[in-house]
Amino acid sequence: MEATIEVTGLRKRFGAAPALDGMTFTVEPGQVTGFVGPNGAGKSTTMRIILGLDAADEGSATIGGRRYVTLRRPLEHMGALLDAGALQPSRSARNHLLWLAHSQGLSARRVDEVLELTGLREVSKRKAGGYSLGMRQRLGIAAALLGDPPVLMMDEPFNGMDPEGIAWMRGFLKSLAAQGRAILVSSHLMGELQDTADHLVVVGRGKVIANRPVADLIAAASGDRVQLRTPAIAEAMAALANAGAEVAATAPDALTVSHLSSERVVTALTASHIPFTEVTAHRASLEEAYMELTREAVEFQSGGAS
Repeated sequence: MEATIEVTGLRKRFGAAPALDGMTFTVEPGQVTGFVGPNGAGKSTTMRIILGLDAADEGSATIGGRRYVTLRRPLEHMGALLDAGALQPSRSARNHLLWLAHSQGLSARRVDEVLELTGLREVSKRKAGGYSLGMRQRLGIAAALLGDPPVLMMDEPFNGMDPEGIAWMRGFLKSLAAQGRAILVSSHLMGELQDTADHLVVVGRGKVIANRPVADLIAAASGDRVQLRTPAIAEAMAALANAGAEVAATAPDALTVSHLSSERVVTALTASHIPFTEVTAHRASLEEAYMELTREAVEFQSGGAS
């Protein structure tokens, strides 16, 4: 089976409210694809349609070209984590995984393998209801991995993780993608996705706003902005303005220069014999890029401080 998720033209209404309005994207093998957007953007509805938990009014969602509900032994095709709390609290973690494995014709040996992979082997006989949220996330990931699927989909897997767990999750997702799997991860934590995702699908109001590599999004948000430190502020501003830049003073010895590369800033200053101590190209964060892209798609705006 080809390791892809293909979402094509999904439309969905709940009453009079449109939840999805032509949602279209593909999750490719060999990379982690981040799935992000404001609350109400349509992420959860899209993932539920992919799993066949909701029905689309129009469009399709397939895994390797097939609808999830048509798959025999679906855990061998796609593993999913949508709700870490979806378990029987009085059942041990191992028994929770054993009944899932039994439903798919999988062995107890595979259960022990995924417990080891997710760091739960030592606590596998404890009741899952006593697990912390971070441990429940690991148990949900273990369940998603039971069938060793080529496709994985996870909703907010970093939630409840401590710093060690977050670091483990980043490395784990990257290692799974390196094996050729297609991985879709929804998260509100842009800092974690910046360090984990290769590609980003940004959505708002039920539509795809951007569908690009993370590096491209950050580069576009960074623009041609340069941070400059110089003891000759007035002279530097004049020389750079003559070179075609927009210049703004941010401190007694600091300037922000726009529309001029760092190389051209150095050339302009050197030609005018203007001293400087620092020239640094600005690199935006993924959060900055995301905020700029979704500025008009936020459904619930917070008021300013009074």
